[in-house]
Amino acid sequence: MRSSRIPDLWRFVLITVAALACAAITASLGFWQLGRAAQKQEIFDAMARQQALAPWHNAELAAQVPPVTESIGTAQQRDLLHRPVQLQGQWLSDQTLFLDNRQMQGKVGFYVLTPFRLTPPHERVVIIVQRGWAPRNFLDRTLLPPVQTSAGVVNIEGRLEAPPSKLMELEAKPSAAADGADPDEQKSRIRQNADIAQWAQQSGLPLLGLSLVQTSAVAASEGLLRDWPQINAGVQKHYGYAFQWFGLSVLVVLLYVWFQLVRRFYLPRRAGEASLRP
Repeated sequence: MRSSRIPDLWRFVLITVAALACAAITASLGFWQLGRAAQKQEIFDAMARQQALAPWHNAELAAQVPPVTESIGTAQQRDLLHRPVQLQGQWLSDQTLFLDNRQMQGKVGFYVLTPFRLTPPHERVVIIVQRGWAPRNFLDRTLLPPVQTSAGVVNIEGRLEAPPSKLMELEAKPSAAADGADPDEQKSRIRQNADIAQWAQQSGLPLLGLSLVQTSAVAASEGLLRDWPQINAGVQKHYGYAFQWFGLSVLVVLLYVWFQLVRRFYLPRRAGEASLRP
């Protein structure tokens, strides 16, 4: 009798340990997802606070944003990114680049990037402006979209952002990389990616280390689209995952209680008591 109960006891202990471990792990994963949601919400709130600040003008931009030759620390970047600006200057249209394979509203085309020189006394400051999106010609991939650029002094609005994200591209040959060639090894204004430091070195322009995402109203003659992606905290996904993990943890506990406690101890005892009743 005793020998038959020992394996049964060990089986109960092992199942108990496994159930406790499973419940603890799934619950910890649920709390981890809640932590991730809190982190993302904090980042989103910080970005919203930045966008609500009073816009900088030429003087503040020239004084606060370092050139691309200087590194930007994490704390400084946090204070600069997403800041609204209102600038006055001139487009350097001959330096415009078209970033290929960029999407907007589900269509593939170009991001149009043009350097913008501030008016005196800050004419030594030039910032790369992500002006908007333009469709591409799929019959002739080398054909540039018709984008009109004002020649005189203009006022633009936007927000400070990091340089455009880089897409994966084939490694260029040394000769192609040296002259700024496109992936087809033809010197072109169509590029897969744009490196501001390299751009400054090749053009000789005193570029800033950040770019400007233009949010000004689009003139019909520009031929651009500025439906930039909206910032979203994305916390609902993490709340959903947390609910699943907590649900699994509760399910493990309920199954353990039912099969290892209720059916193992409580129901047999009730049945025994019922059989002893007259």
